[in-house]
Amino acid sequence: MITHEFGHFIVAKKAGMKVEEFGFGFPPRIFGIKKGETLYSINWIPLGGFVKIVGEDNTEHSDPRSFVNKGFWWKFATLIAGIFMNFVLAWVLYSIGGVVGLPAEYSPGDQVPAHAVLHSQGVTITDIEKNSPANKAGILSGDIVLNANGKSFDTATNLVAYLKTQDGSTISFLLQRQGKQVTENVQSLANPPAGSGAVGIGISDVGILRYKWYAAPWFGLQQTYYITTSTISGLYGLIRSGEGLSSLGGPVKIAQLTGEVTRLGLGYVIQFTAYLSVNLAILNIIPFPALDGGRILFLLIEKIRRKPNNPKIEAMVNTIGFLVLLALIALISIKDVGSILHK
Repeated sequence: MITHEFGHFIVAKKAGMKVEEFGFGFPPRIFGIKKGETLYSINWIPLGGFVKIVGEDNTEHSDPRSFVNKGFWWKFATLIAGIFMNFVLAWVLYSIGGVVGLPAEYSPGDQVPAHAVLHSQGVTITDIEKNSPANKAGILSGDIVLNANGKSFDTATNLVAYLKTQDGSTISFLLQRQGKQVTENVQSLANPPAGSGAVGIGISDVGILRYKWYAAPWFGLQQTYYITTSTISGLYGLIRSGEGLSSLGGPVKIAQLTGEVTRLGLGYVIQFTAYLSVNLAILNIIPFPALDGGRILFLLIEKIRRKPNNPKIEAMVNTIGFLVLLALIALISIKDVGSILHK
């Protein structure tokens, strides 16, 4: 995300470091405008951006404005600033979303938070199983169920109970999709596989939660904290379970999800973007070579040893780490493409 790189950029400038380029996207370059000593460029590959700081690769020792010649705390602040800005972006987005309205699961009768109002509550399709009857019929995540076979249901629990009585039959769903009413007929399974329903959908009671403007920043902060702790807990569970690549998504998956979320509306887009920002912050803080966390680790080692690290060794480790990350992204992207093609 460009916000992440802006964090590095603004602190490096504040520290008096020489910033050669601030790029939107990745090379090859389309064009650039030089203002002062910094080139502001627009590049062809639209995946975030980059900041090129003199000496960030442990070179340019002769330049007093080089990254390598700055004090520990300025270097630490420059490295951590990108991660910090990701959390700030998430907080701002969740705060804006609190005013605009964000989707939230609330059953009828549930207590709504103080200074908030729940709108447009309805029984909503939240998940579609691959190759399920619902998937084949064209039902989409985010569809609101107005009725099934002409029967209305005020809660997801009641709808689920009804669907269990319809195994093997054709179910006619009247749905609300992007403000329009559509009908989808689903041929449910007579003998659904274990752990799966006859229709193949996940259903929840969802409404749009809006906060008063003065309460939205506090909600944004709480939501950012909740997503951060939940993501860390999820990553820990992923490592313990040994699920590996099967549970990870790369650029292809993100692009696919972005398209789906855009269809659902502004609140979903805000929520998804904030979630991605938190995930990017957590990913970058991992002490792995080539990531911000890895560079911070090298900086801490240098501080403890009280002498500079070997620049050749540090560069080699970061290069290897970068190649490993590229390979991982490629493997995940291949998996994502295969998953999409076999839907």
